[in-house]
Amino acid sequence: MKILHLISSPRGNESFSIKLGDAIVKKLQQANPGSTVTIYNLVDQPFPHLEESHLTSFFTPPEQFTPELAEAVKHSDQAIAQLMDADAIVIGAPMYNFTIHSSLKAWIDHIVRAGKTFRYTESWPEGLVKGKKVYVAISSGGIYSEGDLKPIDFIEPYLKTVLGFLGMADIKFFRAEGLKIPGVKETALEKAIESINL
Repeated sequence: MKILHLISSPRGNESFSIKLGDAIVKKLQQANPGSTVTIYNLVDQPFPHLEESHLTSFFTPPEQFTPELAEAVKHSDQAIAQLMDADAIVIGAPMYNFTIHSSLKAWIDHIVRAGKTFRYTESWPEGLVKGKKVYVAISSGGIYSEGDLKPIDFIEPYLKTVLGFLGMADIKFFRAEGLKIPGVKETALEKAIESINL
């Protein structure tokens, strides 16, 4: 199994999403001996936010590329190749202002490409990224999986929608939550790791 571990937390060793993501990767390796792991830190090696040159390159045939367009499309092509090569994708998704970190959003903007990761049909767009297993490690200061705050969690519904649109329907979410709540934060990570089921 080829595992792609995407990190989107700027907190380094203090990050709960990284710790939870690492635990998911470890369980995947235990269940699939001989697996290889590629770690991509989206904060240390950020994808550029989309500009005109990127969008133009996405919709220009390669044979018509200028040197500038060939350079502009590199990030997207590399990210898509890495995604397509993986069997399992582990995504670290710490919550910032009720949604994902901008580094993860930038990566998503580079992998969502018509003709590459999805295609338009006469009825409904078809996702072309199939046969993948996706595991999302969410961390948050409050509890958003249930209760009064659930309606303002935009991580799970967004990732489920955008990844599903690309054909990745086998998605599991694991949460280290309540990390700022006394009486909850002390065991939040431990409970999250115990909840991991592959």
